[in-house]
Formats: sequence, C-alpha cells, structure tokens
Amino acid sequence: MKFDTAKLKMLNELDFEQIAIWPKEIKIVVAVFVALMVSGLSYYFIISPKLPIMDTAKQEEVTLKLQFEAKSRLAVNLPAYKEQLARIEQDFSSMLKRLPTSNETPGLLDDITYVGTSAGLTFKLLNWQSEVPREFYTELPIEIEVDGGYHNVGEFVSHIADLPRIVTLHDFTLTQESDRLTLLLQAKTYRSANNNNDNTTQGVSQ
Repeated sequence: MKFDTAKLKMLNELDFEQIAIWPKEIKIVVAVFVALMVSGLSYYFIISPKLPIMDTAKQEEVTLKLQFEAKSRLAVNLPAYKEQLARIEQDFSSMLKRLPTSNETPGLLDDITYVGTSAGLTFKLLNWQSEVPREFYTELPIEIEVDGGYHNVGEFVSHIADLPRIVTLHDFTLTQESDRLTLLLQAKTYRSANNNNDNTTQGVSQ
C-alpha cells in the first residue's frame, strides 16, 4: 500500500461531515494525531497524578522487604535468642539472690567488721549513709575508715569481694602516718527495688 503524501495538502479543505470519503492517507494522519492527543491527555490527567502514589508504594515495598528480612532473621534465630534470654534471666536471678534484703543489711556491717579485723585493721569509722534509689535497685552506701599496714589494707579489699552479698568499693583515699596507712572509702551494697522494707540501722562508729 503506497502512501501518497501529496494528498496531505488537502487537510485544510476537508469537511468533517464527509469524513467517510477522506483519502486514507489523511485518515491515517488524523488517526495518529488523535491517538497522540488522547495519549497525552491520558498521561497528564490520569497517569501523572498517580506517579507520586506509585513512588510512595515503591518506597513502602522496599521498607516492608527490609522489615520482612529482619523478622525472618529473628525467626530463624529465635531458639538461640530464647536460650540467651533464659541464661540472662538465670544470671539476673542469681545476682538478685546476692542482693541483701532489708533484714540482712545490718548484718553486712558485722561481716565488713569481721573481714577488716581479721585482716588486722582497726576501724575508725563504719557508718550507713543515705540510701540512693535507682530504677531497678537501691544503693546502700557505707562510709568506712580503717587503719593498718599496707598488706592488711590489701587483704581487706580482697576479702570484701569474697562476701556472699554484693559489695563494691568506691572513692578511695589513702594516707600514711609513719608505718601505718589510713584508708577512707565508700562501700556500696544494693537492694532490689521491689524490697522496700527499711530496717537499715544507721551506722556504727568505732
């Protein structure tokens, strides 16, 4: 089928009421023009407004894929996580058992006194200080001042760590007078936050 471009010159002379008898070349050109115009209008009024929605959907798809991958990894490792959680709970429970109850805290002074005197130290001061509430526990500070030889002090600090209840040592101040040392420090023990009975005895000075 030969396309006669010469007939396109008749475009300005065409009568739209006689479209049926238009030359096929003009019908093709008009059909292409109408198709292009319809496509352009469809894109502008129908497709273009929905492009941002499509971009958002693509971003959500990427996010959901990442979430799925993360949850998939969690699901694969769930038994290991459960085992780890059980170990953590066991360790936490064991640590809680090492925290003194309100009834036991006064006895800690006796324990510390025994450890110090056994190490050959002389107590100058042994006082409970004000409690310090924390989120999961309560700090029970103890002010301690002891006097003795270098090795006695070292033995005392070492034996404090061996007490059945958790006791930590802080704020060391060490001074020397002739052949003896004076150690001033703050010891801290801890009580679980759910144990609010306050039977703590205010200090003992020696």
